[in-house]
Amino acid sequence: MNEVVVRLALTVSQIAVVMGVVLLTVALLTLMERKVLSWMQDRMGPMEVGPYGILQPVADGLKLFFKEDIIPAGANKIMFSMAPILVLVPALIGFAVIPFGPSWNVEVFGVQFKPFVVSDLNIGVLYILAFTSIGAYGIILGGWSSNSKYSLLGGLRAAAQLISYELNVGLAIVGVLLLSGSLSLVTITEGQLGGFWNWYAFAPPFPQFVAFVVFLIASIAETNRIPFDLPEAESELVAGFFTEYSGMRFAFFFLAEYANMILVSCVATVLFFGGWDAPLPILQAPGDLAWVTGIMWFSLKVAFFLFLFFWIRATLPRLRYDQLMRFGWKVLLPIALGNVVITSIMAYIFH
Repeated sequence: MNEVVVRLALTVSQIAVVMGVVLLTVALLTLMERKVLSWMQDRMGPMEVGPYGILQPVADGLKLFFKEDIIPAGANKIMFSMAPILVLVPALIGFAVIPFGPSWNVEVFGVQFKPFVVSDLNIGVLYILAFTSIGAYGIILGGWSSNSKYSLLGGLRAAAQLISYELNVGLAIVGVLLLSGSLSLVTITEGQLGGFWNWYAFAPPFPQFVAFVVFLIASIAETNRIPFDLPEAESELVAGFFTEYSGMRFAFFFLAEYANMILVSCVATVLFFGGWDAPLPILQAPGDLAWVTGIMWFSLKVAFFLFLFFWIRATLPRLRYDQLMRFGWKVLLPIALGNVVITSIMAYIFH
């Protein structure tokens, strides 16, 4: 009985730490995005709340918390209330299979425990793909249940975009799965240890860098970020699928978008860039201290990808809807399929 209690306490505390770090990072990202965009556009960004505006996320959170929560008269109240939760929860539970550091077993009060992996599932990649696609149902339901033409159009666009780009995300990952021979994110990470030349983006016999580019573009579309933010295009649809939302329900959509950005960055880091592995073995701390540099390198790689999201937003204009569909089906899909075929041949020849 004591063993069960200890295991439960360890798991709950581990989940709480991961969720706390993710939500804290989301709050920080809302500020960093505005700051990075302002620097790129030669202006100051938020400067009023706290020194250099660093307390702006706190002010935004308090404002949303105390705002009136309005439900439109013609809305489907149950679906309208469920949609933000259905978007946020899948974005958060995807982190359960991400290895943030070495897959070590530590004994705590007689219980074996992996401190840097919440759950090492042997179908970790499928788990993430399944739950990220559930989030799109929340967007679709939010758009439909609002009883607004703008929201409905945003929801329909989200559905079409999901079908178009989810396929490309899956196909981009297949090359990595062929090289690693596993669906476990822990095993995929361990297959890349030893330096950047072993990372699947650069590893012989067939580097997956093209697959990474396809994955990155399709992931930006999946997270509804510029230049693929058609479901919430302000210039066309007011705010798209969450036009009618306010208060904390609106905040849930906001949190989900940034949580998905972090999740996509973590997955890209693990699949293509060695996860917590250092670029050079000499940069990895020896022995029991390897987890320190492991978490540091993992965080730096994720931070780079998040910066890339901001950079793309500051640089590229929004695509037209027909361009978005054409690009997904006629450009990304053939490239992703070609990568799978060539990787299969190379993996067979150089087995």
